Amino acid sequence: MTSIGLVAATAAGRRHARTLAAAWPHARLVAAESAADALRTAWRECDAVVAFLATGAVVRILAPLLADKWTDPAVVVVDEAARHAVALLGGHAGGANTLAADVGALLDARPVVTTATDAVGLPGLDTLGWPVEGAVAAVSRAILDGEPVRLVADATWPLPALPEHVHVEVTPPPPGPHTPAVTPDAAPTPTAGPAIPTPADGTAADETRDGAGGWRILVTDRVVPLDGRTVVLRPPSLVAGIGSSRGVPAAEVTGLLRRALAGAGLSPASLRGLASVDLKADEAGIRATAEAYGVPLATWPAADLAAVDVPHPSEVVRAAVGTPSVAEAAALRGGGTLLVPKTASAMATVAVARQAPRGRLALVGLGPGAADLRTPRAVAELRRAAVVVGLDQYLDQIRDLLRPGTRVLASGLGAEEARARAAVAEATAGHAVALVGSGDAGVYAMASPALEYADGRIDVVGVPGVTAGLAASALLGAPLGHDHVYLSLSDLHTPWAVIACRITAAAEGDLVALLYNPRSRTRDWQLGAALETFAAHRPPDTPVGVVRNASRPGERVHLATLATLDPALVDMYSVVVVGSSQTRVVAGRMVTPRGYRWRS
Repeated sequence: MTSIGLVAATAAGRRHARTLAAAWPHARLVAAESAADALRTAWRECDAVVAFLATGAVVRILAPLLADKWTDPAVVVVDEAARHAVALLGGHAGGANTLAADVGALLDARPVVTTATDAVGLPGLDTLGWPVEGAVAAVSRAILDGEPVRLVADATWPLPALPEHVHVEVTPPPPGPHTPAVTPDAAPTPTAGPAIPTPADGTAADETRDGAGGWRILVTDRVVPLDGRTVVLRPPSLVAGIGSSRGVPAAEVTGLLRRALAGAGLSPASLRGLASVDLKADEAGIRATAEAYGVPLATWPAADLAAVDVPHPSEVVRAAVGTPSVAEAAALRGGGTLLVPKTASAMATVAVARQAPRGRLALVGLGPGAADLRTPRAVAELRRAAVVVGLDQYLDQIRDLLRPGTRVLASGLGAEEARARAAVAEATAGHAVALVGSGDAGVYAMASPALEYADGRIDVVGVPGVTAGLAASALLGAPLGHDHVYLSLSDLHTPWAVIACRITAAAEGDLVALLYNPRSRTRDWQLGAALETFAAHRPPDTPVGVVRNASRPGERVHLATLATLDPALVDMYSVVVVGSSQTRVVAGRMVTPRGYRWRS
């Protein structure tokens, strides 16, 4: 966990620092003879610094200590009154922008972020979670200035939205494996250059800024020449399969893998993981290699690897470990294309495969309507998406949150299946997609139909949301204090006979019931029928709450009983909460007792 040093010179600053330290176990107040010494100590010992000092003083103290943006700690400066939390150093690379927001949330201070991409809502090229090389600042400036930029990728990767002046080109890599010449003692011979356009003729540096070949973002796992107008993003595309003899030295495995990648013209920065047979899960040399590369090690049973089709099976290997291939089979266990066939040293074997990109589908619950009931994770997923799919009226609520260049697929009521299919299709094509719905995406919303169509080719992320039922409950009091059930009265997808049986079961079980879709212009009798069923099993004075437009403009809360509720007050914007036999009204609020023993 990131360590945070807190530096303060005044009583007010120390008070604010103690607030952060109480909330963050990984934060500590740094003490020294002077604030300047404390700041230098925090800079030297911590991953991030929050200084309750004047900005000018922090600049003068830290200026001689600056090295580079990749290794310097993040620095956030907070004023004496804790009105502002300024991300001073390491906004992206160090995480100061995020830290400023976190400090602001705890101290009720306003985060001040001056990083240009953040200020205009663009994703920073160094904030995508992938290794990045090349002219990051120059290309970022070109994007900010609206200059033409080409994004050239060897596949469609789930990147965030980019503005329209970034032209995306997908250039598939050459088919078939590379066959590098790798020996334990010799450097490999580089293979043929990549298909991605590169400034091989040396003209790129002289091209005019508005030229078609000027600023470029390359998304590739291959080693390519760099110039002052190119950024290379390294996607996590490569899996290295490792086989070895028992007791193989880590240096031998690491060296063999390094030479295999270099011989195939592949960047180690795109290595997503190592893989081997489960008999090697405790092999120190392999584990040390994974640690050295900063990637996980996955191991598979021999029977699983034996089922993988490989070009170079070995009966000797089968006799030893139960599978005819370890390195190639482990590299290909998750699918993909073999780029480096197995190559061996004295005690190790390595093979490298490229796995196809996996699209990303985020199922995002927007909450009941109010912006402050929308979760931070939902906002983050909306800003991470390149494609956002949803009901038109829901998308209108969040258009201001979307990044420039986000593709929006809106449709009207009744098009739920089409929305689900469209979202899954976009994700399957490799894009980062957010499928949005009100409340929670998994409660009478879009998660269910989308997951009926989604298969194993995409990654799915569920983002919980505050449901209309929870928002209504909070406005009514505490009607959900004990067991409860959600029921939809809409018979568009469920026969009324089935719904009626469920209502009866809930009534007989004495469960508090939240009734969704309770009444519309064409379905005006079902709510009355449901209330009659509940009235047959509960006293007539059982509380019933109706909340219309919970957390939205026109919000209305109405409290009645089973005997007095007028169904005409209810519509499709309402949630009806029917209490149990134990629910009562206390000081105008619905309360269902939990039954804690201390109450007696």
